Amino acid sequence: MSSEQQKIKQLALNIKKNPEDSFSKFALALELLKRDQVSKAILLFESILKQDPDYLGVYYHLGKLYHQTGNVQKAGELFSKGITLAEEQKNSRTKSELSEALETLKIETDYDS
Repeated sequence: MSSEQQKIKQLALNIKKNPEDSFSKFALALELLKRDQVSKAILLFESILKQDPDYLGVYYHLGKLYHQTGNVQKAGELFSKGITLAEEQKNSRTKSELSEALETLKIETDYDS
């Protein structure tokens, strides 16, 4: 078993033991993205968003996946919510990344918040 497969197996085990473990879900989603398993990653990110809406990192990654898969409206809404949350959490770096993602979305699509 490769180290990547081992990592995925361990993360899945962590989640099975503790379904509320947002960090392990987030890490597993990123690992799945490396393997081009977009729909599984989306499900994990959506699960994090539902159970832990203050988990700021999920807004960027899930928004990007929505953008890639053509769900422009959801992507824009997620980026906007993430920007607000980043302001509340005083996280200027993430706010900047989300703002840039939102601007890119507006340029590349007909999204208008």
